Amino acid sequence: MDTGWIVSLIVVGIWMVVILSIMIPMQRKHLVRKNGKIDYHQTKIFLRWNVFDTLTLCLVIYTVICVQALNLLISSGESVENVYVQFFTNQSQAWTIVAFLYLFFRLSITLKTINARFGENIE
Repeated sequence: MDTGWIVSLIVVGIWMVVILSIMIPMQRKHLVRKNGKIDYHQTKIFLRWNVFDTLTLCLVIYTVICVQALNLLISSGESVENVYVQFFTNQSQAWTIVAFLYLFFRLSITLKTINARFGENIE
C-alpha cells in the first residue's frame, strides 16, 4: 500500500468515528421502541430533517469534490502511482457507496413511517 491509500484509510476511519458518534446517541434519544422493535407510528425523527441528514449532505458534497479532483488528476495524465490519485480513488469509492446506502435506507424508513402513521388511506 502506498501513502495515498494509507492516508485515505485514516480519513475514512475519522469520518466513520464522527458519523457513529452522531448516529448512536441520536438513535438512543429519538427512537421509540416497543418490544425491542422501532415503533414507526410514535417515532417522529424519520419525517423531518435531522442532524444526520445534514452530515450526509456534507459527506455527499465532499464525495463530489473528491470525484472532481480525481477526474482532474486523471485528465491531466496522472496515473495510479500518484498518491493523490490513490487518495481520491479510495475516498470516492467509499463515500459513494455509503451515501447510496444511506439514501436507500432513509427512503425505506421514511416510507415505513408514512405507512405506519397514515396507513392505507393515502391515495
